[in-house]
Amino acid sequence: MSTADATQMIEQRWGTFYRWGPYTLLGFGVLMSVATSGVVGMGPGEWYVAGTLVGAALALQAWWGVLAGSRPGPSPAGTCYYALRWAIAFVLTWINPFFAFYAVAGYFGAERLLPPRLVKPGLFATAVIMAGSQSGGLPPHDNLGWAVFGGLLAVNVALLAVFAHLATQEDQRARDAATTIVELERTNTALQQAMDENAALHAQLLVQAREAGVADERRRLAAEIHDTIAQGLTGIIAQLQVVTNARDEKLAREHLDRAAALARHSLGEARRSVHNLSPAALEHDALPEALKNTVTEWAERSGVRADFTVTGPAEPLHEEIEATLLRIVQEALSNAARHARATRLGVTLSFMGDEVTLDVRDDGRGFDPLATVERTGSGGFGLDGMRARAERIAGSLTVESEPGHGTALSARVPLVRHG
Repeated sequence: MSTADATQMIEQRWGTFYRWGPYTLLGFGVLMSVATSGVVGMGPGEWYVAGTLVGAALALQAWWGVLAGSRPGPSPAGTCYYALRWAIAFVLTWINPFFAFYAVAGYFGAERLLPPRLVKPGLFATAVIMAGSQSGGLPPHDNLGWAVFGGLLAVNVALLAVFAHLATQEDQRARDAATTIVELERTNTALQQAMDENAALHAQLLVQAREAGVADERRRLAAEIHDTIAQGLTGIIAQLQVVTNARDEKLAREHLDRAAALARHSLGEARRSVHNLSPAALEHDALPEALKNTVTEWAERSGVRADFTVTGPAEPLHEEIEATLLRIVQEALSNAARHARATRLGVTLSFMGDEVTLDVRDDGRGFDPLATVERTGSGGFGLDGMRARAERIAGSLTVESEPGHGTALSARVPLVRHG
C-alpha cells in the first residue's frame, strides 16, 4: 500500500469516527447513567431534563451529519455545533457524572470545528466537564471537593498540553513526510526524464559511432590503397619509363622484371588492405628488418643512396605501431622519389625508453612547410596522411624543411610492446 493510500484510509476512519462517534459515546453515557441513577440519586424531574437533552443531542448530531459534508473546515456552523454539544454534555454531566462519556467527543476534532483562536478554550471547557465527572460530579460540595476538582482539572489540562505537543510534532512529521514524498516524486520524474534523455542520447551515440566507424574504415582503406596500389603504380610507371628510353635489352629486361615484381607486390598489399592485415613486409620480419628491406629496395629503384640505422635496444612492437611506422616510411620515400630530387637519404629508427622515433632526412630541394599545397589528381595523402596515421596511435609528426636545404621528417609514437 502506498503512503497516499494509507493516508486516505486513515482520513476515512477519522471521518467515520467524527460522524458516528458522538452517537456511540452518548449511548454509552445513557446506559451508564441508567445503571447508576439510583446511586447518583436521579429523580423524575432530572430524568425528564436528561431525556430532553439526549433527544436534543441526537437531533444536533443528525443536523451536523447533514451539514458537515459542505463545511469540512472551521466555520461558524462548526463553532455553533461544538458549543451546543458542550452545553448539552455539561448539563447532562451535572445531572449524572457518567454522562461525561458524551463530553469526551469534545477532545476530538476541535481543530476541524473551531477557528485556531478558539481551539484551546474549547479543549479547556471539555477538560472542566471531565474533571467535574472525575471528582464525583458538579458542583463540588465542599472545599475538599473543590480542591479535588482543581487538581483533576490541572491534570487534565497538563495532559491536554502534552498530547497537543505530541500532536503538533506528529503533524509536523506528517507535513515533512508529505513534502519529502512530493520531492521524491519530483526527483523520480526528473530521473525518469534524464533516463529517457540518456537512452535517446545513447541511441544517437551508437548511430554516430557507427557512422564514425564507417568513415574511419573508409579513411583507412583510402590510405592503404594510396600506400600500396598508388605507390606501386608510381614505381611501375617509373620502371616502364626507363624501359621506354633504354637501348640496352638487358637493362630493359631488368626494369621490366622490377615492374612485374612491383605489380605482384602491390596486388598482395591491396588484398591485405581489404582484409585489414599487416603489411607483407612485416609478415616474416620485425620492424627494423622490414624498414631496412624497404629502404634498400627503394634505393635500388630510385638510384638514390639511402641508409638505414637503428639506435637503442630494439624491441618487438605492437602490430599497429609497426604497421603505422612502416606506412609512414613508405609514404616519405614515395614523396622523396617524386618531389625531392635528392642524392642522399637516411632513415633512423630510435628506441628511447617509452617512445619510438622515426626520422627520415634527405638533401633534396626542400619546400616551405607553411605553404598551401594544392591537391591534384595525381597527388596522394602526403604529410596530412602521415600525420593522421601518427595521431591515430597517439603519436605526432613534425616536418622541418626549407627550399634548397632538404627535408627532415620525424614521427614520435608511444612504445607499445607486442602482446
